[in-house]
Amino acid sequence: MVQASRWFRWLNAILLAVYACATLFPFINILAVSMSGSRAINAGEVSLWPVDFTWDAYHNLLADGQLLVSMKNTVIITVVGTALNMLFTVMAAYPLSKRRLKGRNTMLMAVLFTMLFGGGLIPHFLLVSSLGLVNSYWGLWLPALISVYNMFVLKSFFEGLPEELEESAAIDGAKDLTILWRIVLPLSLPVIAALTLFYAVGWWNSYFNVLIYIKSTDKLSVTVKLYQMLQNVGQDLLSTTNAEGVTQTTITPEGVRAAAIIIAILPILCVYPFLQKHFVKGVLMGSVKG
Repeated sequence: MVQASRWFRWLNAILLAVYACATLFPFINILAVSMSGSRAINAGEVSLWPVDFTWDAYHNLLADGQLLVSMKNTVIITVVGTALNMLFTVMAAYPLSKRRLKGRNTMLMAVLFTMLFGGGLIPHFLLVSSLGLVNSYWGLWLPALISVYNMFVLKSFFEGLPEELEESAAIDGAKDLTILWRIVLPLSLPVIAALTLFYAVGWWNSYFNVLIYIKSTDKLSVTVKLYQMLQNVGQDLLSTTNAEGVTQTTITPEGVRAAAIIIAILPILCVYPFLQKHFVKGVLMGSVKG
């Protein structure tokens, strides 16, 4: 029995290692392509390590400074959007987790209805336009204040907390907001971290809504700006002429695309390790009930 358990652990470790390598390979390959020369990319020589190492692809994207401006815009969209999401998600989930709330079931059904049915893109655009929110970040933030799925996850977590903690605080004179801020939220850090990561990744990768509602080029997010830059990538932009008048290709469209992917996902990769320890725990704890 002990021998079988040992073999199972070894087999499990090997399978997980193979799966991890298969998952990491595309990312490492894209990173290597983004830092490789045109000859190696065109010849298909790049695998896990850069060949003819160069930063030309990144220089091509960052040279005019537009990408840095769009990166700043994306940080603003992500930080403010995530903060608003978490504020309104908490303020909706906490009262709906209390059975003493009058009309609770009706409210839950109304919220669930919005999760199953939507008005569609055209009514959504007409609403945002009629409110004068086109070309404003509020046109992105206000219609997406709450994810109903995330709200139900947080509500289920709140329902699983011991009621005695809140009752004892209420006996001592604490009000609902004090109980929420001083007792409930500190106990909910794992699920809050997980939902914060969900919201932040969604805002960082936002593309379609930005493309529709933001008209000014100086307000575009990094995903839309990268798309526009990649659309304008031509062979004439990726070539140089040496002293002898011979045209040489220094970078390729594949290298620029790979560099764009790395630039787009790198900030989230830097943030994720700090939230990873709460991620799985928070999702599991928030989905036990409900």
